[in-house]
Amino acid sequence: MSTATIARPTRTTSSYAVTPARVLRSEWHKFWTVRSTWITLLSSAVLIIGLGLLVSANYDTGNREFVDPIGIGLAGTQIAQISLPVLGVLMIAGEYTSGMIRASLTAVPKRAPVLWSKAAVLAAIVFPLTLVTCLIAYPLGQIFLAGTDQEAALTDPGVLTSIVGVAAGITALSVFALGLGAVLRSVAGGISAFVGGVMILPEVISMIPVDAVDTAIEYFPVQAAGNAGALDTVAGAPSPAASLIALVLWAVGSVAVAALFLKRRDV
Repeated sequence: MSTATIARPTRTTSSYAVTPARVLRSEWHKFWTVRSTWITLLSSAVLIIGLGLLVSANYDTGNREFVDPIGIGLAGTQIAQISLPVLGVLMIAGEYTSGMIRASLTAVPKRAPVLWSKAAVLAAIVFPLTLVTCLIAYPLGQIFLAGTDQEAALTDPGVLTSIVGVAAGITALSVFALGLGAVLRSVAGGISAFVGGVMILPEVISMIPVDAVDTAIEYFPVQAAGNAGALDTVAGAPSPAASLIALVLWAVGSVAVAALFLKRRDV
């Protein structure tokens, strides 16, 4: 008597499986297909270089104890501290405005990978863009600052470290703003929260005549970003390393809260 062999079905891996790499690739493509991305990145780069040159060319004399060469040559980064975080808000809140977020979260049911991927893509673009732009702007500004108290070559001790700190600070601010946009789900709300709560509120709180308040404000996002790129640290201010750690905590905390809300709230 012959026995029949029963073929067992073999497991096959779907070619449409959701993987971290595919989510990351999807967010990368979405980032570059939006016109506001190109406009914001190009305008930020132009402003960093242009404003730095303008301030450096009109510099006369000053006091190295209160203003350092990074603050002069990279004056344009003050604008980038607003424009690039705004891009972070647009990256996530813009999808809520257009309704695209429904398609994104339908494709990735776990939801959180979408947010992590957006933060990773934003950081991977903002940091090198800002760093390269600063490395171009700073030497150009030094052409006008030669022979003044703000002269400091790119190869001088601490200069490159400060420039990296500036780029890292702006990157952390951008990721922090992305988290705000994800929590508030509104472009206007996210931008208002960043400008009002992060840039204006500390100035209001600083009027409270308490030393502990002044110390705490130094670790607020924008203030920490300024300290992270300081070449000549002001007496009493946190070190660049401590400021950068504070910024990373702000960014990670913002995205973590946004991820929690993303899982618990309806789209």
